[in-house]
Amino acid sequence: MAATATGKSLHIYSSQESLSFNPIRKIKTNHLKFTKTLFSPNSRCHRLAIRASTNSPTTLNDSPALSNPDHQLRVQILSESLPYIQKFRGKTIVVKYGGAAMKSAELKASVVRDLVLLSCVGLRPVLVHGGGPEINVLLNQLNIPSQFRDGLRVTDARTMEAVSMVLVGKVNKDLVSRINFAGATAVGLSGMDGRLLTARPSPNAAQLGFVGEVARVDPTVLQTLVDIGHIPVISSVAADEFGQQYNINADTVAGEVAAALGAEKLILLTDVAGILRNREDPGSLVKEIDIKGVKKMIEDGKVAGGMIPKVNCCIRSLAQGVRTASIIDGRVEHSLLHEIMTDEGAGTMITG
Repeated sequence: MAATATGKSLHIYSSQESLSFNPIRKIKTNHLKFTKTLFSPNSRCHRLAIRASTNSPTTLNDSPALSNPDHQLRVQILSESLPYIQKFRGKTIVVKYGGAAMKSAELKASVVRDLVLLSCVGLRPVLVHGGGPEINVLLNQLNIPSQFRDGLRVTDARTMEAVSMVLVGKVNKDLVSRINFAGATAVGLSGMDGRLLTARPSPNAAQLGFVGEVARVDPTVLQTLVDIGHIPVISSVAADEFGQQYNINADTVAGEVAAALGAEKLILLTDVAGILRNREDPGSLVKEIDIKGVKKMIEDGKVAGGMIPKVNCCIRSLAQGVRTASIIDGRVEHSLLHEIMTDEGAGTMITG
């Protein structure tokens, strides 16, 4: 088959047979006309001509779609994303979702759309979530006081029941529903499902109650879902070998899951821009740093407070084979795409 364009006609040449069309539709003064030309019996080609006519002369460059700057910009962005799609296609990306991105409807929609887009272009995203704000709401409704020690929720039996209800029954299913509605196929899991996570009590269990750590990860159920193109959505609740449920920090769960899956990248969505050289200066963002450098920042007190467990989670996942770990600003719309599809990123990337 071949094609030529002359004036306002597009001629498509096919072999074996020719087709005949008459003008059947008229919109205002524009016409589409399909005609055929039959070549001699010795010829192997027939010609299908598609002609567009109008009362006013137009050229290809006059097309609104081609001359619209917004359309051109979108095409350019799509074209420039090709190297990143090629780099990450087929690779597993584990995303920890929490903080401001869970509170804002716009940011929640942004995260969901980013995950679905990444899945559509061939990446294999896995989502791990917490749900602190939602837990607080239910505890207030039940008149159960919220207590924290060293940034971890003190979890007695009543609180553990509320945590499980919110994370497994509410937040998880809401995210699954949103991802499915956006066009992908999500499957909701807790640590108990498929023996995905086995928990153990925290060393500070006497003070923290049913706050746990990840003792073991069995990625079998996850690998099966990822291999068929589904997006696993994991809540950070797991049970020990005796069936006792524990509330586990979602950052920790994300790091351990990333290591078990051999993920290309771990991404933690946070309420800060990333790691700052000067905590008082938002402009002092560290764009990239290795394990040695970030450990030195902890020793020097430049990384402190709630950022320390996040950094330690990244270090641990990198030590177990994850290629890179990033702490990014979840307050920025489409920060996931910024991190994966641009050189600038959306926070701090830690390398091994």
